[in-house]
Amino acid sequence: MKEFRTHLMVCGGTGCVSNNAFKIKEALEREIKKLDLEDEVLVVMTGCNGFCAQGPIMVVQPDGVFYQMLTEKDIPHLVEEHLLKGRPVKKLMYTPSEKKKPIPKMSDIGFFSKQRLIALRNRGLVDPEKIDEYIAREGYKALAKALTLMSPEEIIKEIKDSGLRGRGGAGFPTGRKWELARNAPGEQKYIVCNADEGDPGAFMDRSVIEADPHSVLEGMIIGARAIGTFHGFIYIRNEYPLALERLIKAIEQAREYGLLGEKIFGSDFDFDITVHRGAGAFVCGEETALMACIEGRVGRPRPRPPYPAEKGLWGKPTNINNVETWANIPLIILRGSKWFSEIGTQTSKGTKVFSLVGKINNTGLLEVPMGITLREIIYDIGGGIPGGKRFKAVQTGGPSGGCIPAELIDLHVDYEELTKVGSMMGSGGMVVMDETTCMVDVAKYFITFCMDESCGQCTPCREGIERMLDILTEICEGKGKEGDIELLEELAYAIVDGSLCGLGGTASNPVLTTIRYFRDEYEAHIKEKRCPAHVCKALIQYFIDEEKCNGCGLCLKQCPVDAVIGELKEPHSIDQAKCSKCGICYESCKFEAVRVE
Repeated sequence: MKEFRTHLMVCGGTGCVSNNAFKIKEALEREIKKLDLEDEVLVVMTGCNGFCAQGPIMVVQPDGVFYQMLTEKDIPHLVEEHLLKGRPVKKLMYTPSEKKKPIPKMSDIGFFSKQRLIALRNRGLVDPEKIDEYIAREGYKALAKALTLMSPEEIIKEIKDSGLRGRGGAGFPTGRKWELARNAPGEQKYIVCNADEGDPGAFMDRSVIEADPHSVLEGMIIGARAIGTFHGFIYIRNEYPLALERLIKAIEQAREYGLLGEKIFGSDFDFDITVHRGAGAFVCGEETALMACIEGRVGRPRPRPPYPAEKGLWGKPTNINNVETWANIPLIILRGSKWFSEIGTQTSKGTKVFSLVGKINNTGLLEVPMGITLREIIYDIGGGIPGGKRFKAVQTGGPSGGCIPAELIDLHVDYEELTKVGSMMGSGGMVVMDETTCMVDVAKYFITFCMDESCGQCTPCREGIERMLDILTEICEGKGKEGDIELLEELAYAIVDGSLCGLGGTASNPVLTTIRYFRDEYEAHIKEKRCPAHVCKALIQYFIDEEKCNGCGLCLKQCPVDAVIGELKEPHSIDQAKCSKCGICYESCKFEAVRVE
């Protein structure tokens, strides 16, 4: 294999690709050829690097120099200066908002501090479309060990001893789940990878598949050997075209190398995988609805028991785990359960992948040890809140997760601790909110999502969520009344108790936690007809302070409904009858003369 002195690792995750990462790669290759550096420098398109806010990203290896927010125009200068003359280009490096000095090395950037990579171990290091690069980093070594040196029972014991819990939401012990499926009667069984990720702001599973699809395949093959099945399915939403493309390529390569199909590694073990594309219904992430889709039926949940391990696909025992869970399996088998169980907390072992989005400086994908605090994630990794604003809350666990307030910022992140405060781990979404966020409006947003995505099969979910949304809408429109908060709580608990599946069973979390921790905001909306965060249009008004206004006319020019009145160089005012409360006057004023009440 040809050796190169430098590898340019260009992030090829969806975020960077949407910002022309493929064109960056082409521009790099053109300049390298132009300067006759083809024998020294290799351009590699990797999966998601993780630091999504700074894309397109390129890391120069082996030095680890980190370049961000690249454009095609930057490439000629960068290649000539860094790769030809050996002078790294500082203006293209990452510079934190609180510092003026750029940080050359990726390892020194705060976003990457405190991360520990297991599921994301190969992110930014391999070309996800080349199986040889995965194999070069111990890929399929765990499979060889599992097939040649371990019995199915020993594989399951190793997973049980590791303490790995399902990363898709509920956190059920993975090894126990496998054991139930293996011990279920019947010769024909199935395994499934749930890659149906529909949470707003979540992109964990997509990024794992885009960056390292073979880690998922290897985990599934090991799981199939342990459970005793010859056929598996990967259910992935069709809205993930790049992940789907790389997944299909990885399966084809694995078959070509004899890692899928008949007599894998020369053993008597046969196993293959079918990819099933989902149409985007959020409820199909629920395992019984997902199985219905694979069978060709309408994706609706069914009552449990029987559980999938007893009666799943086509009535046969079926084991379902999500992408991140499968990606953890190879390293547990390769390095041992003791190694994995020493990471994390007593009840939540290993690491967890999170997507960090919202009012946060460093948007991106991160993997951290279980037990890390919210403060470390939001400030040390996330870089804090933009504009120096105050941190208010973070929602974990997707649209049906809970909102955790600022006073609990030192909470340790694991399954039990999140549940105690009314939230949950979920699949790993984290949405950060600042002081400009209205918590009643947040509850309304997530309840709207859950109502739209409800399959409508059971009455508590179908009718209860819609009634909750009606009440929240009335509160946000200034029509709230005494007793609405208590009625919301009563409805929330009824929906939890009576719903058929996890969507309805957790849909009330945003409402219950915002009432629990931000009841004063609900009361301000209802009793004072006031939105403290100045978000709900029906409860706010814009005014111009005559003492601060110098009559520059900027707000007058920007107003789309001609509600701003005044002469040039004279104090202006706002006609409240015309004002649409769009906020453009507030945003455009450079003298802080516009205020919101």
